[in-house]
Amino acid sequence: MNDPGRLVLEVLPEPVLQTLEQFESSFGAVVRLIVPGEPGAADEVLYQSAGELGGGEAPVTTLVVPHLGPELQLQVLHVTKASLESVSEALTHALAQGFEATREIQFFTYELSERLEEINLLYSISETLGSTLDMDSGASTILSEVRDVMGARRGSLWIHEAYDDALHLAAEVGDDGLAGPLSADDPDTITAMVFREGRSIIESRQPTPAERQAGATADSFLSVPIQYSPGTGASRKVGVINLIGRLDGRRFSPANQKLLAAIASQIGAAIENHRLVQESLSKERMSREMELAHDLQMKLLPAVETFEFAQAAGRVQPTEQVGGDFYQLFELPGARVGVMLGDVSLHGFPSALIMMLTMSAAGIYAREAESPAQVLRKLDDALAEELATTEMFLTVFYGVIDPAAGVLTYSNAGHPHAFAIRSDGETERLLATDPPVGFAGPDSYSEERVTWTSGEDLLLLFTDGLSDTLATKGLRNGELQVLETAVRNRFRTPPEVIDELFDLSADASMSALADDRTALVVRG
Repeated sequence: MNDPGRLVLEVLPEPVLQTLEQFESSFGAVVRLIVPGEPGAADEVLYQSAGELGGGEAPVTTLVVPHLGPELQLQVLHVTKASLESVSEALTHALAQGFEATREIQFFTYELSERLEEINLLYSISETLGSTLDMDSGASTILSEVRDVMGARRGSLWIHEAYDDALHLAAEVGDDGLAGPLSADDPDTITAMVFREGRSIIESRQPTPAERQAGATADSFLSVPIQYSPGTGASRKVGVINLIGRLDGRRFSPANQKLLAAIASQIGAAIENHRLVQESLSKERMSREMELAHDLQMKLLPAVETFEFAQAAGRVQPTEQVGGDFYQLFELPGARVGVMLGDVSLHGFPSALIMMLTMSAAGIYAREAESPAQVLRKLDDALAEELATTEMFLTVFYGVIDPAAGVLTYSNAGHPHAFAIRSDGETERLLATDPPVGFAGPDSYSEERVTWTSGEDLLLLFTDGLSDTLATKGLRNGELQVLETAVRNRFRTPPEVIDELFDLSADASMSALADDRTALVVRG
């Protein structure tokens, strides 16, 4: 590109070389650019025209070229088409402009390169966050890229957890540092302060005397809060991202802070999305598990409609997926029929566990014990510890129908809704004989007997969830509606009676269904 007769070193920028060539061509100038040497040392020649006049004559004029860098001298040796002074001054000014233009080009090229690198970083982070649900590996990848682009020695990312109100280390790269967790109220750490105050800081950490003696210099520290800003409503603090120390020894700049804040905003949105996804997955998983638990619980209830020794029908409708209401029928020696209905206090999954324990134990004791009172005594002994631990109790009615003897013998542990409905429409409340299971002492339980006409009388048992749903003026009103419906339909089949009872509350709102609803009808 240049005349091979000229001595051109690579340190000279292109605009400077072009300026020299133009002056040589236009004014017949013979010039030399040098970096003066130290005393006793030779000058470093950066440029020398091919047409230098011989004889070793001294330079006609020497001027210093202003520029950022080592001292640079212009020596104009000869000019043919203008005065030597005017060409020297003009060329010095033109060279200074050439160096300045080169510096600006380099500066803007560097700035553009940095902005491009930052854009690529943001794009890369977006791709990383969009392609993974594993925030642990994603956070480490992002932190490594941020550290590399910003030339940091170490990076750390802290996430706030509400359960202990502390910041937990989610990822770190580079030198080892604090492992946490850090209390959000910690007064001694910058990370906790940045989280509390929600503002970025740039600080310098001075080395200890021992570190300074080893050659260490001050570290720059950049800390930016991670926040999630929804489309509406206030932003929510999520965590903190830190960069510690720069490889080039410089201080982090406000531009670095802005870039890290933009990255923190992306991370905050990703963490919130990750949290929502995990919550959704957890809810879906819980929903599937509760559906499975519901199906299992319903299968534990006996198919009383197919019971061979009595006409019966029953139904349980938990207010949640699972509940604490249950019923059972037992085939007993002497063509007798055991009938049990229970209501565990509260509802939901804890009650369902007690319900399943009760059904399992009752199935054993009903066949071992001689009387209803003995069955409830054994149930109380078996469940006392579990009920005390869970602070629950259960009301249980257990009766034994003996068609041959025409007797219903029962023990009632605090269950309020137990009735014998006679063929003439009269109802007899089968009153509680003892406190609920879990409250009764060692001297409980007792039992009562009432007459029973096989094939005519109905045994009606239900839980307060059914009557409370219907109550508009207190418990008795709801119970009365259930009784009137059962009496009115007493000559129909037990499944039809059950349908009528549950139709009473078919239109009830979900808010009214505050408890499990259960009913059992037996014609023994």
